[in-house]
Amino acid sequence: MLPQAYRMRDGDEFRRTIRRGASAANDAVVSHVALTDAPGVRVGLVVGKKVGNAVTRNRVKRRIRHAVVPELAGLPDGSRVVFRALPPAAARHDLSADVVDGLHRAVRRSTTKRG
Repeated sequence: MLPQAYRMRDGDEFRRTIRRGASAANDAVVSHVALTDAPGVRVGLVVGKKVGNAVTRNRVKRRIRHAVVPELAGLPDGSRVVFRALPPAAARHDLSADVVDGLHRAVRRSTTKRG
Protein backbone atom coordinates (compact mmCIF):
# COMPACT_ATOMS: atom_id res chain seq x y z
CA MET A 1 0.00 0.00 0.00
CA LEU A 2 1.16 3.52 -0.78
CA PRO A 3 1.65 5.48 2.46
CA GLN A 4 -0.73 8.42 2.82
CA ALA A 5 2.11 10.98 2.91
CA TYR A 6 3.07 9.99 -0.65
CA ARG A 7 -0.39 10.27 -2.23
CA MET A 8 -1.13 13.01 -4.71
CA ARG A 9 -4.69 14.28 -4.33
CA ASP A 10 -4.87 17.75 -5.84
CA GLY A 11 -6.08 17.90 -9.45
CA ASP A 12 -3.86 20.91 -10.17
CA GLU A 13 -0.85 18.96 -8.98
CA PHE A 14 -1.74 16.13 -11.39
CA ARG A 15 -2.09 18.61 -14.27
CA ARG A 16 1.19 20.42 -13.50
CA THR A 17 3.07 17.13 -13.28
CA ILE A 18 1.71 15.85 -16.58
CA ARG A 19 2.18 19.14 -18.46
CA ARG A 20 5.55 20.26 -17.11
CA GLY A 21 7.19 16.97 -16.23
CA ALA A 22 9.28 14.64 -18.31
CA SER A 23 7.59 11.47 -19.48
CA ALA A 24 8.52 7.96 -20.50
CA ALA A 25 6.13 5.45 -22.03
CA ASN A 26 6.01 1.75 -22.73
CA ASP A 27 3.20 -0.56 -23.79
CA ALA A 28 1.38 -0.54 -20.44
CA VAL A 29 2.20 2.66 -18.54
CA VAL A 30 3.16 6.28 -19.16
CA SER A 31 5.27 7.77 -16.35
CA HIS A 32 5.38 11.54 -15.80
CA VAL A 33 7.96 13.02 -13.40
CA ALA A 34 8.31 16.67 -12.42
CA LEU A 35 10.87 17.98 -9.96
CA THR A 36 9.62 20.76 -7.68
CA ASP A 37 10.94 22.78 -4.77
CA ALA A 38 8.24 21.38 -2.48
CA PRO A 39 9.44 18.85 0.09
CA GLY A 40 8.64 15.18 -0.14
CA VAL A 41 7.66 12.82 -2.91
CA ARG A 42 4.09 12.52 -4.21
CA VAL A 43 2.66 9.84 -6.49
CA GLY A 44 -0.61 9.84 -8.42
CA LEU A 45 -2.36 7.27 -10.60
CA VAL A 46 -4.61 7.74 -13.60
CA VAL A 47 -6.45 4.62 -14.73
CA GLY A 48 -9.22 5.39 -17.20
CA LYS A 49 -12.23 3.36 -18.25
CA LYS A 50 -10.49 2.18 -21.40
CA VAL A 51 -8.35 -0.04 -19.17
CA GLY A 52 -11.41 -2.05 -18.14
CA ASN A 53 -14.23 -2.27 -15.66
CA ALA A 54 -13.91 -1.13 -12.02
CA VAL A 55 -12.49 -4.45 -10.83
CA THR A 56 -9.81 -4.40 -13.53
CA ARG A 57 -8.94 -0.74 -12.95
CA ASN A 58 -8.55 -1.30 -9.21
CA ARG A 59 -6.37 -4.36 -9.82
CA VAL A 60 -4.12 -2.31 -12.14
CA LYS A 61 -3.87 0.45 -9.51
CA ARG A 62 -2.88 -2.06 -6.82
CA ARG A 63 -0.21 -3.55 -9.06
CA ILE A 64 1.24 -0.13 -9.90
CA ARG A 65 1.29 0.89 -6.22
CA HIS A 66 2.94 -2.39 -5.27
CA ALA A 67 5.67 -1.81 -7.87
CA VAL A 68 6.37 1.82 -6.95
CA VAL A 69 6.56 1.60 -3.13
CA PRO A 70 10.11 0.10 -3.08
CA GLU A 71 11.28 2.83 -5.47
CA LEU A 72 10.10 5.79 -3.36
CA ALA A 73 13.27 6.02 -1.27
CA GLY A 74 15.42 6.41 -4.39
CA LEU A 75 13.47 9.34 -5.85
CA PRO A 76 14.85 12.88 -5.54
CA ASP A 77 13.19 15.08 -2.93
CA GLY A 78 10.46 17.20 -4.49
CA SER A 79 9.54 14.59 -7.09
CA ARG A 80 5.98 14.53 -8.36
CA VAL A 81 5.14 11.33 -10.23
CA VAL A 82 1.98 10.42 -12.16
CA PHE A 83 1.45 6.99 -13.71
CA ARG A 84 -1.13 6.74 -16.47
CA ALA A 85 -2.18 3.18 -17.22
CA LEU A 86 -2.85 2.22 -20.83
CA PRO A 87 -5.32 -0.51 -21.90
CA PRO A 88 -2.63 -3.25 -22.28
CA ALA A 89 -1.89 -2.86 -18.55
CA ALA A 90 -5.01 -4.87 -17.77
CA ALA A 91 -3.60 -7.95 -19.49
CA ARG A 92 -0.21 -7.76 -17.74
CA HIS A 93 0.13 -10.00 -14.73
CA ASP A 94 3.35 -8.31 -13.67
CA LEU A 95 3.46 -4.55 -14.22
CA SER A 96 6.53 -4.11 -12.01
CA ALA A 97 9.10 -4.10 -14.80
CA ASP A 98 7.08 -1.62 -16.90
CA VAL A 99 6.48 0.71 -13.95
CA VAL A 100 10.05 0.70 -12.67
CA ASP A 101 11.58 1.07 -16.15
CA GLY A 102 9.28 3.97 -17.04
CA LEU A 103 9.87 5.65 -13.69
CA HIS A 104 13.66 5.52 -13.99
CA ARG A 105 13.64 6.77 -17.58
CA ALA A 106 11.33 9.67 -16.67
CA VAL A 107 13.46 10.60 -13.65
CA ARG A 108 16.58 10.68 -15.84
CA ARG A 109 14.80 12.91 -18.34
CA SER A 110 13.46 15.23 -15.65
CA THR A 111 16.88 15.74 -14.06
CA THR A 112 18.30 16.51 -17.50
CA LYS A 113 15.42 18.89 -18.21
CA ARG A 114 15.79 20.69 -14.88
CA GLY A 115 19.54 21.05 -14.87
